[in-house]
Amino acid sequence: MVQPDENAPTPEDLSRYGAGARVLDTAGIVGFFVLAAATIWRAWTGPPMPPVAVLATLGAGYVAADLFSGLVHWFFDTWLSVRTPLLGPMFVRPFREHHVDPLSITRHDFVEVNGSNCLATCPVLVAALAIPPSSLPAQLAALALVALCFGIFCTNQFHRWAHLPSPPRAAKILQDLGLVLGRAHHAVHHQAPYARHYCITTGWLNPVLDSIGFFRGLERVITGITGARARAEDASLT
Repeated sequence: MVQPDENAPTPEDLSRYGAGARVLDTAGIVGFFVLAAATIWRAWTGPPMPPVAVLATLGAGYVAADLFSGLVHWFFDTWLSVRTPLLGPMFVRPFREHHVDPLSITRHDFVEVNGSNCLATCPVLVAALAIPPSSLPAQLAALALVALCFGIFCTNQFHRWAHLPSPPRAAKILQDLGLVLGRAHHAVHHQAPYARHYCITTGWLNPVLDSIGFFRGLERVITGITGARARAEDASLT
């Protein structure tokens, strides 16, 4: 008989979302929109930018967001614990809860779904705002960072739509066009041991990263250096 793991998180650990976390999330959302708007305005009021360059920059930032979503998703799925100070309640908890209860994200409101991503991107937007719009490369660099952050901001909302039995009509159209994460595509991730298809903005990069064993390679490196076992906490939950 398998003995229960005394260190495994309890259902209360997984579902806990305190008042302090909500205050931080709300502040993060407000800060995100203020900083993003200020950065876009500053870049736009500089020298004229070729429309093709702007579109290419925004597209590159959106693709980069898909890669970043995969790296973050993989990291918090694979390492640390819901009891890790600060990072555990804010970032690890939603991912671990989500594996035990895939529909949990559909019951979270806008603040809980999107706040943590806004908090994570605010420092990047501060850096973008600090770039002086004195040249085309500088303007495009600022816009690229805004596009990256906007994609990251949207990621959890797209993820939520991928779990809704009946997503909003506009969301369904975007899913059908392949512009955001689709339900069938994301369902691959929810097959134990939850070790594939980590990218959750659009999912465009998942086939490439999975085929080359990108995340398994990172895990071997980290395990070799630290001795930590990948997905140890997930194993105690399932």
